[in-house]
Amino acid sequence: MEFTTVNKEARKQLDMRTGDTVRVSQKISDKDGKVRLQAFEGLVIARKHGSEAGGTFTVRRVAGGFGVEKIFPLYSPMIEKIEVIKRSKVSKSKLYHIRATALKQISKRMKMMFVNIKEDMTLGQEEIKPEEIVDEVIEAVENASEEVSETTEETK
Repeated sequence: MEFTTVNKEARKQLDMRTGDTVRVSQKISDKDGKVRLQAFEGLVIARKHGSEAGGTFTVRRVAGGFGVEKIFPLYSPMIEKIEVIKRSKVSKSKLYHIRATALKQISKRMKMMFVNIKEDMTLGQEEIKPEEIVDEVIEAVENASEEVSETTEETK
């Protein structure tokens, strides 16, 4: 007697480790009752409880300049498939330090940008409008978040 549509043996044999880049296809139901697949691609930063019934894995990605993390149950029937896209060698079983690393890199870039703006103002160049500064800050944050996501992919 089988109560779930999940292929337990395939999920148990799935060789997914911390540090891998995975694409998780998750079933999402719309208001109409239609079911569609939504892909969530990112870095596996944690895997808990191995391949037993309550096993979970945490996937992190940077979307729109913000770090987004989702915790997926390994045997959830809402997960259609799990693909390992890229494998990388890591020395830790939990990569929670990547959160702090990303924040440090963004704040470092923000400080550098503010120093450049202050230098421009003190050098007696034309007066800078506050709207221009806000636009520069937004652009710098977006660039920094893109670079952070690239560097986290390189460290894998």
